[in-house]
Amino acid sequence: MADFKLFSIQNGVNELPSSQVALERELQTLLEKNMMTFFGVTFLRSEYKITNGRMDSIGIDENNCPVIFEYKRSINENVINQGLFYLDWLLDHKADFKLLVMEELGLEKAEQIDWSMPCVICIASDFTKFDEHAVNQMQRNIKLVKYRKYGDELIAFEFLNTPQVQPAVEEMATPVKKVKGDKSFQKHLEETREQIRTLYLSIHDYILSLGDDVAENQLKLYVAFKKVRNIACVEVYQNNILIHLRLNPDTVELKPGKIEDVRDKGHWGTGDLRLIIKNGDDFENVKPLIDRAYFEN
Repeated sequence: MADFKLFSIQNGVNELPSSQVALERELQTLLEKNMMTFFGVTFLRSEYKITNGRMDSIGIDENNCPVIFEYKRSINENVINQGLFYLDWLLDHKADFKLLVMEELGLEKAEQIDWSMPCVICIASDFTKFDEHAVNQMQRNIKLVKYRKYGDELIAFEFLNTPQVQPAVEEMATPVKKVKGDKSFQKHLEETREQIRTLYLSIHDYILSLGDDVAENQLKLYVAFKKVRNIACVEVYQNNILIHLRLNPDTVELKPGKIEDVRDKGHWGTGDLRLIIKNGDDFENVKPLIDRAYFEN
């Protein structure tokens, strides 16, 4: 397992000593205040009480999926099993989470909750090789994040695993808020032409091949490919595929009907740059933009 090494290059090269945050509450407060910056998650509540315990932190990500944070405060604490217990509790008490989102962010946001890819993020100064193996065997959306603090100025995070898990099937079939005309991503994929399905698989494989840190999250209405945050959101239709990239449209040469600025247009997922792909040539032409979204985020 890799370890952190951070160096100062002022007055020669010197390795900076690392340490755990002195008070675990200090780390929790830092993460809760900067949850969007660190993890792309909107913070909802700290020490969220449930029937049989309390979740350290809870939030909702940019795909409107619930996210539970658990912090390992001692060597013997098993935050993975703890997080798994809270995740199962949350899936059995969806109305409680919806009420929480409604209280903190309003009814409109609560109606958009997507239960197909809830997540647990476990944070600790260290994990064992057995922890990582256990998570991989569970086939659940559990992420292990290791932290180190360097003096009073720097903190580093290392993401130890990239879960590739299947969405909750029942949620794919029954959206939380059914809107006339909306079909699930899976339904669109099944009903589209073979040419478009083959094209989607090429796009899917290409994005995942960009790096081991890319995860595929199949949601109700689109697929999100993400590192820490979404880099691309993909929708499949009968005659084309839409990709929304996390790129500033002002830095791109726009082409109506092919590469568009959608900052002022509603759409599923995240990303301000829309790519409209109808065939293999379209895909080849936009690969450099997909590469940019990966390397710049």
